[in-house]
Amino acid sequence: MSYAKVLSVGLVGVTGHLIEVEADLAAGLPAMVLSGLPDTALHEARDRVRAAIINSGQEWPSRRITVNLLPATLPKRGSVFDVAIAVAVLAGAGELPLAAFDRVVILGELGLDGTVRPVRGVLPMVAAALRAGITRVVVPLGNAQEAAIVPGVLVKAIDTLHRLIAFVRDGEPMLDPSDQAVPGHDAPGPDLADVAGQPLGRRAIEVAAAGGHHVALFGPPGAGKTMLAERLPSILPELDDEAALEVTALHSVAGALPPGGRLLRRPPFQAPHHTATVQSLVGGGSGLAKPGAISLAHRGVLFLDEAPEFSGRALDALRQPLESGRVLLRRVSGATDFPARVQLCLAANPCPCARPAGDMYCECSPRVRRHYLSRLSGPLLDRVDVQVTLPPVTAADLLCAGPPGEPSAAVADRVAKARAAAAARWSAKAWRTNAEVPGPALRGDEWRLPARSTAGLLRLLDTGGLSARGFDRVIRMAWTIADLDGRHRPGPDDVAEAIQLRMGVLR
Repeated sequence: MSYAKVLSVGLVGVTGHLIEVEADLAAGLPAMVLSGLPDTALHEARDRVRAAIINSGQEWPSRRITVNLLPATLPKRGSVFDVAIAVAVLAGAGELPLAAFDRVVILGELGLDGTVRPVRGVLPMVAAALRAGITRVVVPLGNAQEAAIVPGVLVKAIDTLHRLIAFVRDGEPMLDPSDQAVPGHDAPGPDLADVAGQPLGRRAIEVAAAGGHHVALFGPPGAGKTMLAERLPSILPELDDEAALEVTALHSVAGALPPGGRLLRRPPFQAPHHTATVQSLVGGGSGLAKPGAISLAHRGVLFLDEAPEFSGRALDALRQPLESGRVLLRRVSGATDFPARVQLCLAANPCPCARPAGDMYCECSPRVRRHYLSRLSGPLLDRVDVQVTLPPVTAADLLCAGPPGEPSAAVADRVAKARAAAAARWSAKAWRTNAEVPGPALRGDEWRLPARSTAGLLRLLDTGGLSARGFDRVIRMAWTIADLDGRHRPGPDDVAEAIQLRMGVLR
């Protein structure tokens, strides 16, 4: 036989596509040609595959070999097709029977010595295979636990090309995912009880967590802005199965999964440095784009410390993903779509000098202070629901003169109950949190708040104190506050607190 075909999977973003790897061996000068829109790494597979086959004790066919990856119009990248190409070449040369690879997806990168190395993105690849009706996959041993996350798929692992050949020829067993099991436990994160004082800051992140709202914390150094932001994930509910699969798939594509191949149940936390570029925040790179920090924080928290120090282009690039919950990146080689449903958390000092004592010793003029905070553009801040200014921490707070603050577990319990109430209310529309509810639904007849509750809010809208977007965001926060306090519908006090949380920032 001079022709063989096996199955593999390619990724575009986090979406997997079934790929047919064809090999045709014909008479002619010995050579190997790859077609089907391969990238540079895939072009180099010719040398890797040849060396791996020879070092696995097999003979390299001295014929003209053409390897084609179908569909040919879909860009292919990376080294995930190495093992599939090697199997197709050996099967086309008559060295391996093809029956063993019927309806089997093969994934893995080859070393020159024939070892099979792990690759990125195995979880979404296996999920794509299952959607296509393929229930058997062969993966590198290092990816076995990750592949086994997908239910309904029989996963077999290999550590060398020789092991795969021996399985086909002699029936020797391949490896099971349990052979690579690595016990692992999530380390406990920072606790909210560590924060000294700051009742307003605590309330702000509790409301943000309960409703999925974006939050901005302003205040002098040492006020606890970073501590509060880092503890926001500790009061968020664990991810459900659907969200956990989404988050784990994104981290798999980025090569950021922790050892053990477990589903990520804890909401992710991303805190890029203020020198981060637009591409590192929203995604990018040569060829097909890769996920950025906002996608790696999907269903979790994206924290921008010292937010005014970020470039204006980088900050404004976040505006559209914050509204849509997705990042669509178009490149010459194709478009890539990444989920990006995050809670944005900004932290900023009130001025460049950032004296710990606040205004008493500040050397910045009002113009300098305004210019510094204006680096956070109005359109970006308009999308941030909670905006509060924290006062300096007092000596009494720091020395724990009063009762200690609530631990994360107690706050997380209230947050979970509030989220459950919101999910039950919006279940007919499949909205998870109050922050996801569109404005027209809040202003519609069924959920519109009475005039006595929104009188002050309407005055702010008419006088320009709030934009229409800000109006909707205050209403969403009022619903969240009512959920936290166990009320079925917001009242005037809930709207007033929401206005305070929205407007309580130095301008």
